[in-house]
Amino acid sequence: MGSAGDLEMHCYVGTYTDQDSKGVHLLSFDPETGVFGRPVLAAELPNPTFLEIHPSGKSLYAISEVRESGERFGGFVTSFQIDPESGALDLLNSESTGDPGPCHVSVDPSGRWVYSVNYSGGSIAAFSVERDGSLRSRTGLVRHEGSSVNPDRQESPHPHSINPDPAGKHVLVADLGTDRLYVYRVDAQGCLTPGPSPYFETHPGAGPRHSCSTRVTEGTRVYLINELGNTIDALSYEDDTGELNPLQNVPTLPADWSGESYTAEIRVHPNGRFLYGSNRGHDSIVVFRIDAEDGSLTVVDHAGSGGANPRNFCIEPGGNFLVVANQDSNNLVALRIDPETGRLTPAGTEATVSRPVCVRFL
Repeated sequence: MGSAGDLEMHCYVGTYTDQDSKGVHLLSFDPETGVFGRPVLAAELPNPTFLEIHPSGKSLYAISEVRESGERFGGFVTSFQIDPESGALDLLNSESTGDPGPCHVSVDPSGRWVYSVNYSGGSIAAFSVERDGSLRSRTGLVRHEGSSVNPDRQESPHPHSINPDPAGKHVLVADLGTDRLYVYRVDAQGCLTPGPSPYFETHPGAGPRHSCSTRVTEGTRVYLINELGNTIDALSYEDDTGELNPLQNVPTLPADWSGESYTAEIRVHPNGRFLYGSNRGHDSIVVFRIDAEDGSLTVVDHAGSGGANPRNFCIEPGGNFLVVANQDSNNLVALRIDPETGRLTPAGTEATVSRPVCVRFL
């Protein structure tokens, strides 16, 4: 394993390993200039397409998007210990996600639980975390049921993401196949049960993919990006009950765009003032301003992603740069964030990584 070098921040990249990549890559990133270091292979792993870092900064979790591994049916999630100086990853253990095709992983704000979803298997899983960051076996596996109007993409459940709410009381699961954002309560043992208001239902065929949340004057707001409909739902959220109610539905594409495109990632800026979403096909990042009072969205701009198929992006913790993983052009691109408007401009820096699909900063 290599070192990330002498710059200030470690950047981890999840990839598809069907071409030149062999797993999770590590490179340095300068949060002042946007300059990348040389990528090195940090962990050899099949299709580590989504990553998440423990709140302590001491562990990293990677799902492997596979149907089976050896004699083990389904995909798996792997835990690594992070070397604080070099950023190098040391294997701790891996656990089965219970079904094939995991595509997302997240960590509870307290660091006690790790969550994953199985896109192909139509299920969600939870794991408890040991003191050293390793994973215990699953605390629960919940399978969804149902379908929706798109016969090619919504013939069965396809949960695409699972995110804890800000308080850690519930998790929100976006299911592309059923057009629902599910709400599950997390108990003291890490088991998941449906909340009092078990789901929000999108427009038919919207295909919800990822969600994020922030707090405004009037309370918590959840933003749900819809892959098939190329829209974002802005929702009010009750922290105690997990109840979701619609406030606004906005397009992610310019009004004059008529080509094929699908959304992917959605993120709130660390300052809570801006929201970003990626468009694959239009190959852009849409920028919204978040109203500080009610959380409503106003479109600001559509910025080019600097490549093809912007699958995922991440905002570095200082909020100066947004880094895009362009899956089909094999590059990471740094976009500088205007602190007053949220607009994105090319920093003129990029790095080459084969089939990048997830970016995380330490």
